[in-house]
Amino acid sequence: MKKFFENKIKSNPFEDEEKKGDEIQDMSNEVTEQENIEEIQDSKEEIKEETAEKNTSEDETEKLKADLENINNQYLRLAADFDNFRKRQAQEREALLKYGAQECMKKIIELVDNFDRAIESVDKIDNIDKMKETFFILNKQLNDSLTKLGLEQIKCVGEKFDPNLHEAVMQTQTEEYPEETIIKELQKGYKMGDKVLRPAMVDVAVK
Repeated sequence: MKKFFENKIKSNPFEDEEKKGDEIQDMSNEVTEQENIEEIQDSKEEIKEETAEKNTSEDETEKLKADLENINNQYLRLAADFDNFRKRQAQEREALLKYGAQECMKKIIELVDNFDRAIESVDKIDNIDKMKETFFILNKQLNDSLTKLGLEQIKCVGEKFDPNLHEAVMQTQTEEYPEETIIKELQKGYKMGDKVLRPAMVDVAVK
């Protein structure tokens, strides 16, 4: 009996319950610690991902900056090339105009020389027909020189009226010509290539 009571005393139920409570607490602590470890690991992974994204973003930013600088350099080179081209064109145009004017003056100088010779010989010419011949020769030389320089007389009589080439200063009712046909040239017109220097003044037929 004594041993029985000793055993009962040794196996105190209050002590067993206390041990179970400690074991449950230990298990709870282990679970909480495990969860903390997992949260820390997740946080580490998130930090790694954010760091990787940040590095990627920085790399993309650097690449965009490099591309922008490259485009800007290309623009500056293109602008410089265009400015040089514009200056070169202006110089060539100026030289062309100067050269063209010189060639024009050379042709006119030759004609002026012929006029001077004709004037010097006027007092010596008694024959009026000889005077007319000299005048016609000079007129032909003038027209030939101007033609070589690119001057072209605008066609008028018999042509259809063209407001781009002709200026109608008169209108004549007639049945002899189709309507809007030029029947008379009142002042000659001239052009160089497609550029009209002076429109021809004309008389146009109307019904």
